Order: sequence, then structure tokens, then C-alpha cells
Amino acid sequence: MPAANHTTPLRPFLKWAGGKQHLLRQYQPYLPQPGQIGRYYEPFIGSAAVFFHVQPSPATLSDRNPNLIEAYRAVQTDVGGVIAALQPHRNDADYYYAIRAQNPADLSPVERAARLIYLNKTCYNGLYRENSRGEFNVPFGRYKNPKICDEERLRAASAALQGVTLCVDDFAAVVETAVSNDFIYFDPPYVPLNATSSFTSYSRHGFDEADQRRLAETIHQLNGRGCRIMLSNSDTPLVHELYRRPGYHFITIQARRNINSKAHRRGPVNELLIINYR
Repeated sequence: MPAANHTTPLRPFLKWAGGKQHLLRQYQPYLPQPGQIGRYYEPFIGSAAVFFHVQPSPATLSDRNPNLIEAYRAVQTDVGGVIAALQPHRNDADYYYAIRAQNPADLSPVERAARLIYLNKTCYNGLYRENSRGEFNVPFGRYKNPKICDEERLRAASAALQGVTLCVDDFAAVVETAVSNDFIYFDPPYVPLNATSSFTSYSRHGFDEADQRRLAETIHQLNGRGCRIMLSNSDTPLVHELYRRPGYHFITIQARRNINSKAHRRGPVNELLIINYR
């Protein structure tokens, strides 16, 4: 699993709720060593922080959010066009709401990708959320000087995405082709810590307890095939119940929750990293 050489660490070009960039130092000791795995899969792509950190090849990245995957494809295939479409955007509330109100169907794929990146950089807390009609509905973030068009980071991401398979699909369907020694990193919407504290759904599709149980069954099947699995999730009784099996190792990770309407509920929290290898 070779990593490309970069003069600076390759960071995601999107912000994302539950993004793992700030946890990579804790994850690093548990990532498989180069040459130990076959194909890399990441079925809940989000900001793709782990992928960009490791830069494995070959790789399949996927998500159920077609807008997100389209943005990655645009950066992969026409990063120059995305950069050109981003450059006119500005950090202004009235302008933000005008762009948010656009009908994406009226835009080209590159323009839609630039719109998603712009909204992501300037919306509240970098949050991605859709209403029941699939419309982005996050308010303006009021950042002082966000870097809307980070050309260097976008070009580095485009280089890392060359040869990567990007697809819109359910997690279970994506990993059907995984075989022994393939490595799959699962970063699903987390099991809530309580009724109000955890952000578990960023799209109209949702992700409930039934999905968590279906995910666990998929992981158990992959484990039986000899795949290497890494799962991140919340430290809750349900997660312990679903993965308390021989050969699974629980690692406690110190994370920080930043998405909560009440400031006193933001702060350090334990999360779990679950792996089926040593």
C-alpha cells in the first residue's frame, strides 16, 4: 500500500462532520503497513482523511451521497475547471444564500462541484445537511477569511485520486468484491451517545440502528473472508454489543465533538477504533 511522496502532508479539501484529520496521529499505529494489503475500500468517504493520509493503491471510495461523489470525480478528472469555477466565489452572507438557492440541475458537473466546495467552506461549522428533498440547508457560517479556493490542496488531491474508483452505492454493495487481505476502513454515521448529542445523518437517506446492525453483519462477513477491517464509531453499549466477538480489538480514541448547538456539550469524548488484526 505505497504512499505518494509529498513535501507537505496531504489534507482533505473538504471539511466534514466527524472528519478524521485530527485523529490520524492516534490512528497511525493501527494502519496496516505498506505491502500488507490488497485493495483499499472506504465506503463512507466524507472528507477522505484516511485515504489522503495513506494514499493507497488500488482503492475504491464510495458514498450514498451522489453530490459528494460527483465533487470528487470533478476534482479527479478536471481539477483546473473546478479551480476556475471556485475563484469567483466570495465569503458574503447574501451571496452565500444566493448560491445555496441555485438549482444544481442548471449547473455543469464542474460548477456543481465548485458550489459544493464553496458551501462547505463557508457554511456553519463545515456541516453537510440535506432536507427531505435532498436540498442543502445549512446556514451561513460567518468565517472571517475562509480559504475558498485552495488550489495547491485541490491539485494534490486530484493527483492522489488518479486511478481511484469512485462510486455511489450502499456500503454493503461496494465491498461485495473485497477478498482476503483487502483493507476496508468504515467510518459510518455514529451511534448516538444519547438522544440529542450525536450528529448521525447528513443526507436524506439517514442511518439508524437497523443500518448499524446491517453494517455489523457486513463486517462479520468480511472478517470471515479474511479481509482486514478498521471501524470507527462511538463508545456506546450498542457498538460493544455488535462487535464483541473473538478476534476483534477495541482501541479507545480521544476525540472532540464540535457539532452541537450548546457550547458546553462540545469537547473531549471517547470514541472506538475496532480492528480485526494486530
